[in-house]
Amino acid sequence: MEKQTIAVIPLKELNNEEERPRRKDDEFLKGAFEDNFPDFLRFVFSDADEILDFNREIEFLNNELFTIIPDRERKGGGRRADLLAKLYLKDGTEKWVLLNVEIEGGNDRKFGQRVFEYNYRIRDKYKVSVASIAVFTGKKTQLRPTEYLDELLGTVLSFKYTAYHVFDHQEDELLKSDNPFSLIALACQKALLEGKIPDEELADERLVIVKALLRHGYDRQRIISFILFLKNFIFIESEEINRKFDQQIEELTKDKNPMGVIDVFKKWERQEAKIEGKLEGRREEALEIARELKKEGLTIEFIAKTTKLPIAEIEKL
Repeated sequence: MEKQTIAVIPLKELNNEEERPRRKDDEFLKGAFEDNFPDFLRFVFSDADEILDFNREIEFLNNELFTIIPDRERKGGGRRADLLAKLYLKDGTEKWVLLNVEIEGGNDRKFGQRVFEYNYRIRDKYKVSVASIAVFTGKKTQLRPTEYLDELLGTVLSFKYTAYHVFDHQEDELLKSDNPFSLIALACQKALLEGKIPDEELADERLVIVKALLRHGYDRQRIISFILFLKNFIFIESEEINRKFDQQIEELTKDKNPMGVIDVFKKWERQEAKIEGKLEGRREEALEIARELKKEGLTIEFIAKTTKLPIAEIEKL
């Protein structure tokens, strides 16, 4: 039975201005797509639940993805955070889904060509059918090509793909949506306000998204994962503003979810500081944090992502 693949290619535009200092938003956006991948597919395709079997585990195949991206592209200065996932249709057919997150400055007029090239490389190497999706996360005026067309002497190559822009929905629509991915789209909108409005206002915008998240009654781990993403993707350097933000989250969660959300944040931040070499004894601290998070009932996968420790090692704790 023929395999098929979905290629998803988000592009974050930085307004044709000098690129901001690179933070970790590449990896945080990648992590948000990974954590919410089924909901992303539901968001883009209204009939996703009728076609895809979300009861089966989604497996991410990053080693396979690595082989289709040439060294010159990986080292070319573009900002990317890529994912390759394996999932299944309702009839049990295996499908591959490529998430190619592009985070870079400007409107790339060769974007459609690159979507086609990634699509073809997968077809050529893995002999699978590939459906591509592009997600644009830049400002409203960002180019959003949906086709690659090449024609010469009667030979025509026309490659069309699905595209979504985070501004295809207004803020009120995203806040009312029951799909968690809508809040990721809204976070992408708000991240573009960095440096354009005071940090205090940006923090208020960030809190609006948190309140919408808590209204949906998601489980503890999803809330923690999303707020960690939000704090780092909509980035504010001020320690005072971030401390106030933490206090507001604590007030919002302590009655409905007595789960020590802020404690988990603090443990995560300690681990991040360790990874960046700000503390000594990296491994010992990571193990300590892993033990604490495991006692609090968080999943092995979440702990591995937080501490950067191997899953097998965490399972033995």
